[in-house]
Amino acid sequence: METKDILKRVRKIEIKTRRMSSQIFSGHYHSAFKGRGMAFSEVREYQFGDDIRNIDWNVTARFNHPFIKVFEEERELTVMLMIDVSASNQFGTVQNFKSEVITEMAAVIAFSAIQNNDKVGVIFFSSKVEKFIAPAKGRSHILRIIREMIDFKATETQTNIEESLRYLTNVIKKQCSVFILSDFNDDKFRSAMQIAGKKHDIAAIKINDKREIELPNMGLIKVLDVETLKEKFVDTGDARVRKAYTDWYHQQQKYSIGAFRHSGVDHIDVFTGQDYVKPLIKLFKMRESRY
Repeated sequence: METKDILKRVRKIEIKTRRMSSQIFSGHYHSAFKGRGMAFSEVREYQFGDDIRNIDWNVTARFNHPFIKVFEEERELTVMLMIDVSASNQFGTVQNFKSEVITEMAAVIAFSAIQNNDKVGVIFFSSKVEKFIAPAKGRSHILRIIREMIDFKATETQTNIEESLRYLTNVIKKQCSVFILSDFNDDKFRSAMQIAGKKHDIAAIKINDKREIELPNMGLIKVLDVETLKEKFVDTGDARVRKAYTDWYHQQQKYSIGAFRHSGVDHIDVFTGQDYVKPLIKLFKMRESRY
């Protein structure tokens, strides 16, 4: 893709997602991500009804009447976007590819974060960690992230979520909020997610396509597994083949949901061609209910 075309797509995504962030998601984001805790702000004279546990005894002794410590919510957070760039996300049968949905949703989250003065970083992963962008603030930083998501070319085709979660726990030392955007086409990440979930606040956004659930009857077709690059012929006219295909999807779904619940990770499912606004608001409200 030429540079001018990339810049046009970046600008288009910025206009759409930044508006959505400010008009729809900003309040939900602020409520869902409350910061690391309370930080000392100032000392003032004691007033009737104040919590006596907050009395500053040193200042009280100096002025011979009570003063209390005032605390404010410590807002600044670090948000990490874990973006699946494996080959299976270059798939979509309704309007757009899974990778395009991932890009837009990641942009909405990123703009919501910087509007709340939070830092945003990114881990691009396939079967390995492809690229790490350190957390930072500002519009130019978010535009760089969007540009990378649009034009990024992974060196590997398969998916290894376990490896990316290990990298996260090693490279990000302080607790952060993590959004994993992936089709979760993997069945070996439960243990790593549980470990990462003890250190970080993780949310999972699973991107799906309706053709992954139900294989249409198109007779004998040649298919390519984009992650293994293996081709084979499939008889879609055989009802048993179509059932096995559907069963495989539900088996993958069962594993993912089990891993999320076991690790205490909030999650949503989003489909290509679907409006992702409601599912994303649902995710933020799940997190609001925790407080």
